[in-house]
Amino acid sequence: MAKPTVDSDQIRELAKLLEETGLTEVEVTEGDRSIRVARGGSIAAAMPATPVAAPPVPTAASEIDPGAVTSPMVGTIYLAQGPGAEPFVKVGSRVAEGDTLFIVEAMKVMNPILAPRGGTVKSILVEDAKPVEFGETLLILE
Repeated sequence: MAKPTVDSDQIRELAKLLEETGLTEVEVTEGDRSIRVARGGSIAAAMPATPVAAPPVPTAASEIDPGAVTSPMVGTIYLAQGPGAEPFVKVGSRVAEGDTLFIVEAMKVMNPILAPRGGTVKSILVEDAKPVEFGETLLILE
């Protein structure tokens, strides 16, 4: 069996993508090989592809705020419909179930993030036009 080789050009392209997007990690899978580049520890490796596990679910009720609204995907979050527009919600805003709270852009698709229930916005934990991760807490509803 041949030893996997590292495609340094592809790693450079992925590292540039991390820098441009502000993401902390990117992984590309082609057939039975994958390359993962991450900031911080800057891991770059060629290895057999393995399934990605979902983030662990908190086991104790105290680990996550019951009013937390989390991101259902990785992408860029927008607090308003467009530049210069009023934000969808502010701290203190009253929302009804189904109201739009944010938009997350993922793969050039704008995905509305809807309120899972009615309540008052207690805090907003994200900044406009910044990357968000799957499962990241976006805001807290009271």
